[in-house]
Amino acid sequence: MALRWWCWRRGCSWRQVAGSPRLGHPSCAEPLGMRAASDTRAQMPYFSLVKTLASAFPSVNSISQFHQRTPAVCCCSQTQSGEKYTDPFKLAWRDLKGLYEDIRKELCVSTRELKDMSEYYFDGKGKAYRPIIVVLMARACNIHHNNSRDMQASQRSIALIAEMIHTASLVHDDVIDDASSRRGKHTVNRIWGEKKAVLAGDLILSAASIALARIGNTAVISILTQVIEDLVRGEFLQLGSKENENERFAHYLEKTFKKTASLIANSCKAVSLLGCPDPVVHEIAYQYGKNIGIAFQLIDDVLDFTSCSDQMGKPTSADLKLGIATGPVLFACQQFPEMNAMIMRRFSLPGDVDRARQYVLQSDGVQQTTYLAQQYCHEAVREIRKLRPSTERDALIQLSESVLTRDK
Repeated sequence: MALRWWCWRRGCSWRQVAGSPRLGHPSCAEPLGMRAASDTRAQMPYFSLVKTLASAFPSVNSISQFHQRTPAVCCCSQTQSGEKYTDPFKLAWRDLKGLYEDIRKELCVSTRELKDMSEYYFDGKGKAYRPIIVVLMARACNIHHNNSRDMQASQRSIALIAEMIHTASLVHDDVIDDASSRRGKHTVNRIWGEKKAVLAGDLILSAASIALARIGNTAVISILTQVIEDLVRGEFLQLGSKENENERFAHYLEKTFKKTASLIANSCKAVSLLGCPDPVVHEIAYQYGKNIGIAFQLIDDVLDFTSCSDQMGKPTSADLKLGIATGPVLFACQQFPEMNAMIMRRFSLPGDVDRARQYVLQSDGVQQTTYLAQQYCHEAVREIRKLRPSTERDALIQLSESVLTRDK
């Protein structure tokens, strides 16, 4: 879905999607008086997706019309090739054996302390969503092009590079956010300090750049260097906010694309270009990665309100504490207009974070953000189904469901 302006539309309500993923956890206590998601009496305004959806679905003029035409239950798990269901994670790991060992070889650091810092997050405890998507996309595109069952070494290198760029961005983000924990352990900046953490992130990024240059394809190099620019621009977008309420969601989605989805979209495009000369296939790969990446971040923003710190491996309500208004907050402020003042002051007054969290949990913000993520996944599936049926293509379809149902 292309990013466009979001408009207000009042007097309508969003319905909870039947079969929406369970987003809570038994160990996380809900606040007293939290509104049930199925309370159909709750009438609220919502952000109209008129232009956003119109670009992807020309016959759709409003989100309510889109909702009527789209099956309520996400059908991502249906395999179209008739093949037996295959776990996308197990399937992808055939090509990712030794992933972290190979990344550590790329880092090739002689100084002990710098080596420890740069390898700190390459311990095999991350989700590795990006490399998994990349290798599945590579094989799906190769099969689509000439029914090749092989994956090129350069395509696998893109998976490593994507994970390295992602990890470098995490190290730098933790410095910017002054974060103290990630993946259930202390951050690099917490252990070694901010200055050394910045240098460690730079080292990982430089190693990724060297690996990228070794591929020797100028088009691929151009595609992935765009990711680094997007990461910087996305961070700048996150540091700012829009005073105009109508512009906030567009600002939020643009930031989400640049900080999260661009890496997935462009990595998918890069492996498709290496395996297939057809620009149509390149665009399919890009659009799948873009939509699945935005959905991934939308669910991440939901989990910031619905999961416990132990599940996430990092503190929850982190974005509120940093003054960042994500999807659940932006939707919730339509039911609770008093949140607008808190958004503009970036939740800086005593009690703002707790009050905002309560407003979100008492509103339909979580459900609406989840529904929006479902629509992005729906669009990702629509794109990838254009490829020739294969086990890897079906695994990418199934992966979109795991994005929606994950709890950390």
